[in-house]
Amino acid sequence: MLWIGALVIGLVAGFVSGGRLDNLARLRFRWPWFVVAALVVRAAVLLSPIRHLDGVQYVYLAALTALVAWTLWQIELVRGIWLIAVGSALNLVVIAANGGHMPVAPELAGGLVQSGHLGQYMLMSTDTNLNWLADWIALPGPFGRVLPEAYSPGDVIVAIGIGVIVALAMRPRAGSIETQARIVSDPP
Repeated sequence: MLWIGALVIGLVAGFVSGGRLDNLARLRFRWPWFVVAALVVRAAVLLSPIRHLDGVQYVYLAALTALVAWTLWQIELVRGIWLIAVGSALNLVVIAANGGHMPVAPELAGGLVQSGHLGQYMLMSTDTNLNWLADWIALPGPFGRVLPEAYSPGDVIVAIGIGVIVALAMRPRAGSIETQARIVSDPP
């Protein structure tokens, strides 16, 4: 949900800053299917019966490590993707420090984790490491009541990165005909 909200905010910011949706369509990534594969692995670890298998959390840890490397590879190509790299790296650090599990605040765990661990998640306690980087952030107000999900600081930074990438990609590129027309019509 957080990522969808960030996408919408990025679209609004892009339109407000004079951007166009067709500029967003020109956004290019190296190996874009790789992100889809990493998200499929994440969903499989969380939603499929394999989540009950010991060691499955390391599959997610490996996918997240590869995703961080992929975002770093895109930095020269995609403006703002460094935010996603930073947020993902923070999540990677806390997950690695907890044996491949992301600690979740008990009051936000809901049905995700009843006790112990499930897939990539575990209940946060005094025995878990780097709790300040774990999933402890809830959406404010009515959003938090409707969608009582837990997010980490890394998730928040990834969401900000998504919004920034969308907003920046929608803006006209320097030297484009659209930018030149705006300069001519709006002299200093």
